[in-house]
Amino acid sequence: MAGKGFSGVGLNEILLTAGVPKGSFYHYFKSKELYGQALLEDYFSHYLRLLEQRFADTHLPAGERLMGYWQHWLASYSGPCSEQKCLVVKLSAEVADLSEAMRITLRDGTDRIIAQLAACISAGTADGSLPALDARATATMLYQLWLGASLLAKLHRTSQPMQQALQMTQKILSAE
Repeated sequence: MAGKGFSGVGLNEILLTAGVPKGSFYHYFKSKELYGQALLEDYFSHYLRLLEQRFADTHLPAGERLMGYWQHWLASYSGPCSEQKCLVVKLSAEVADLSEAMRITLRDGTDRIIAQLAACISAGTADGSLPALDARATATMLYQLWLGASLLAKLHRTSQPMQQALQMTQKILSAE
């Protein structure tokens, strides 16, 4: 689904890839939509765990941990669509109008990411590695910037929008 999208992957392809019969699938999921929701919940659980680990490393100032997150995003998600692993970028626009359950899962997951970004910004203000910023508003704006840049990078098939997002992020986080 990271490469083809939700609609681009049929149930038979899911069953074949997983190596399970249709009956087993329906034992766990009543529909492909509920499978998609579970897939997103698992994605966010894993992603948030990694984000928490990144931001918990107090060997670096919080500002450096935050910039490391954006640099990792640039390095990880600038490749071709089939190599991208960001289901938020891939599925948000597609499923927001198709599945209310998946939309809510995406909304809640991204809200939790923004909350972790805000906590890191607050920690950076506290340790002096970031200027005094409205942590929640800055986290929201930066996440929106990066989601948009990721979409533009896919459209233009270049990492330039994400490189520009990194430059803008550096300016925002260093402004006093």
